[in-house]
Amino acid sequence: MSQSKNPLIVLPSAALAATLFVGALAGCGSSATSVSGGGAVSPGAGGSQAAAPAGTAAPGDIPDSTIYVPYQSAAGHLQIKVPEGWSRTTTATSATFTSSLNSIRVAWLPMTAAPTAGSVRATAVPALKTSTSAFQLQSVHPVSLPGGPAVELVYLVNSAANPVTGRRYRLVVERFELYHHGRGAVLSLSSAVGADNVDPWRIVSQSFRWR
Repeated sequence: MSQSKNPLIVLPSAALAATLFVGALAGCGSSATSVSGGGAVSPGAGGSQAAAPAGTAAPGDIPDSTIYVPYQSAAGHLQIKVPEGWSRTTTATSATFTSSLNSIRVAWLPMTAAPTAGSVRATAVPALKTSTSAFQLQSVHPVSLPGGPAVELVYLVNSAANPVTGRRYRLVVERFELYHHGRGAVLSLSSAVGADNVDPWRIVSQSFRWR
């Protein structure tokens, strides 16, 4: 189970694409960061929805026996490793892999310059506040991945309601924004708070490569 900001303000069309891009990636996350179960109430898409309680019963951990297979996108000019057998949904600008509450989403779009921690705070964070339920920012900072420099954004959100029980889970999202020769990519890793997916998310994030 990581959209850039100030650079996208340069071109209005790119900025709009980035805002829409943020909304599309709202439900992704990771347990690679230790977080508390509480969260601030967020307006917008989630209205005044309160943070869902974090529980140890939430599904869960990605098994150590999981096999990872490569996924390549010709349109996105990128490649990542994903767990074998997960459900896949693709669009013209993204691919999403899911298993229970765990989700991996990689999306791509034109980008005018490399993201920075400041640009992510200026555009992605406000967009997420209005497009997710009970958004709570955890951290924003630059990181170095084998596939290139990136900005990592970690935040908490509520999951969609379970269609049978109506229950919502608290999710933690680890999102990486990357840039390469006019192209941008956002890799988002999502799990229920309490899931121990540090190693699986490391495998995925460090497998990212431009093609």
